[in-house]
Amino acid sequence: MITRVAGVQFNPWDQVYHFDPHDIKLKVGDKVVVKTESSMELGSVVSVSEIEPDSMGENLISIIRKANNDDLKKFENLGTKKKSVMAQAKALVDQSGLDMKIVDCYFSYDGGKITFVFTAEGRVDFRNLVKDMARRFQKSIRLQQVGIRDEARRLGGMGACGRELCCKKFLTNLDSVSTDYARLQQVHNRGSDRISGACGRLMCCLSYELEYYKEETKKFPKVQSMVKTRQGEGKVLSYNVPKGTVDVEIKGNVVELSLKDVKK
Repeated sequence: MITRVAGVQFNPWDQVYHFDPHDIKLKVGDKVVVKTESSMELGSVVSVSEIEPDSMGENLISIIRKANNDDLKKFENLGTKKKSVMAQAKALVDQSGLDMKIVDCYFSYDGGKITFVFTAEGRVDFRNLVKDMARRFQKSIRLQQVGIRDEARRLGGMGACGRELCCKKFLTNLDSVSTDYARLQQVHNRGSDRISGACGRLMCCLSYELEYYKEETKKFPKVQSMVKTRQGEGKVLSYNVPKGTVDVEIKGNVVELSLKDVKK
C-alpha cells in the first residue's frame, strides 16, 4: 500500500518535515496548518510524494487543513511584530555579551513560540539568553544557529557574475568549498575578494567545473618539473587549462607553449 506524504517547511532556515495529508489535495507552494509537538504552525508544502508506509519509520502527524484566507491573514498580522521583536532581541544579545548575530525571526501560527535565527563563528552557550527572551516576550523561545552562507541564501542578492546568487536561485545543498578548488583552477592568487561570494566564503561556483579540471590537469606536466621542448629543456612554471598552454622557463626566458609542444 502506497502512502501520500507532504514535505512541509515552516521557514526558509529550517529542515523539511513530513506529514500525512490524508485526503487533502495539495501541491507544491500550498500553505498548510499543522500541529507539532510544541505548537500550531503554518508552513509551505515543498514536496508531495508517494512512499511505502514502512520507509518513514513512524506514524506521521496529520495535516489539519490547507490554510484559508483567515489563516493567512492571522499569520500576516503576526509578521507585523517582527521589526519590533528583532530590535528587542538584538538589544538582549548586546546585553548578554555573546558573540552572535540575530538575523531573522519567525512566529508559530498560534503565536506562542518565536524562533530566532542567528549566526556565530562557533558554538554559543545561549541558555541565559533564552531565559531573558522568554521573560521579555512571554513566549516559548527557540534559538537556531545557521551558517553565514545560509544568511546570504535568505537575503539573496547578485553575484559578481551579475546574476542572482546561486544559493538563492537553485542550490539545494550548500556543500563546502575548499581552497584546493581554487588552487586546482589556478585562481587562488587572484585575492580572496575576487573568489569570495556575497557571504564572504569561497564562491559555490568553484565546484561547478571541479571534475573537469581534475581530469584535464592530468594531461599537464607538474609545476617545477623539467620538460623537453623544441627550444630546449626547461622548467614548468605554470599552465593554463582553458588555453591548453604551459609556461616554461628556458635558459632564463619564460615562454608560453602549447601543451602538445611540451614533452614530460
